[in-house]
Amino acid sequence: MQYLLPIHILAGTIALLSAVFAICSEKGKRTHITAGKTYYWGMVLIFLTALPMSIITENIFLLLIAIFSFYLAFAGRRFAQNRTGIASRIDWMAVGLMIVTGLGMWILAIFYYIESNSQYITLFIFGFLAIALGFTDYKTHKHQEGTGKKRIARHLTNMMAGTIAVVTAVLVVNVNIEPQWLPWVLPTLLITPVIAWWNWKVMK
Repeated sequence: MQYLLPIHILAGTIALLSAVFAICSEKGKRTHITAGKTYYWGMVLIFLTALPMSIITENIFLLLIAIFSFYLAFAGRRFAQNRTGIASRIDWMAVGLMIVTGLGMWILAIFYYIESNSQYITLFIFGFLAIALGFTDYKTHKHQEGTGKKRIARHLTNMMAGTIAVVTAVLVVNVNIEPQWLPWVLPTLLITPVIAWWNWKVMK
């Protein structure tokens, strides 16, 4: 843990800063592309450090959040790269894992509710998002709609949702807010309307 945690924090910092550059830069230009790649590899490093940490601490909650967060960055990058709309085997596997992760969150939420752990609220909300986003990507792959504006919208949604995950981690670690579940869901509540507006603008 003493080696993994500093790397995990550094990766989160890199991902957050590069996400800001990607959002603020002109889409499709070199700065945006470079920032997006840096963000993605930061998310990869977050995921690769979160997995062993969740195993060491026997924290299923952290494991599910790690898979959930990484899928968003992975899917966002895949929609940026794949202009054909034809999903590969790894896309199908990733979507399936995302939906299973959402179901796993709901199951864990039940146990947390029984134990009076208020984080069941976080798990219920994130589980819903995991299933909803995973199913939307599944339909996009199935009907080969990941082209044109729809491809950009799916890229935007997943990348921004991944950014929410990083902002959430920073907030949870650095800000003490009660109840316990509030800092986990607050960035989602605040930024999701922005994603919806941005999608509407892209599709329009």
